[in-house]
Amino acid sequence: MEETVSAECTEAQRCLEHYDLNWLMSRAAHDLRQAMDAEAATHGTTIRGQIVLTAIVQQRDQHLTQLALSTRIGLDKTTMTAVLDKLEAQGLLVRTPDPNDRRARIPVVTEQGRELQAKLYRSLQDVEDRVFGDLTEDEREHLRVLLRRIITPGPVEGSCM
Repeated sequence: MEETVSAECTEAQRCLEHYDLNWLMSRAAHDLRQAMDAEAATHGTTIRGQIVLTAIVQQRDQHLTQLALSTRIGLDKTTMTAVLDKLEAQGLLVRTPDPNDRRARIPVVTEQGRELQAKLYRSLQDVEDRVFGDLTEDEREHLRVLLRRIITPGPVEGSCM
């Protein structure tokens, strides 16, 4: 009896690992996230911190409020506040009052934050190369195209990162 259950579990695991798209995507995301978190930690931040810094740097002169920024990148507003608190304590950004709403704050990256963001961004490209090293550049771009096609545009409920 025990051998039958073990054989069934092994077969189920093999099917899951080879055919279940949710499992495959989750596992790939997990592996990439783990490697990127480790690299971000060597720079004194987290992958969430890097994503937030990058989003602010890339918005140029848009000056989004914390809430608008959290909605744009799919990070729960409570989690966004915690990430911004840490980045601000490290001197990587400041929060300025929104001239249109005295209750809202606009995060602005400091020069130190810009330098860290750029340096870590380059390091994370190396991490991506290691994690996806078996894929050609064309395959990686094809994967990006496919993922963009299935991702639902617009705001995300809760956190996606």
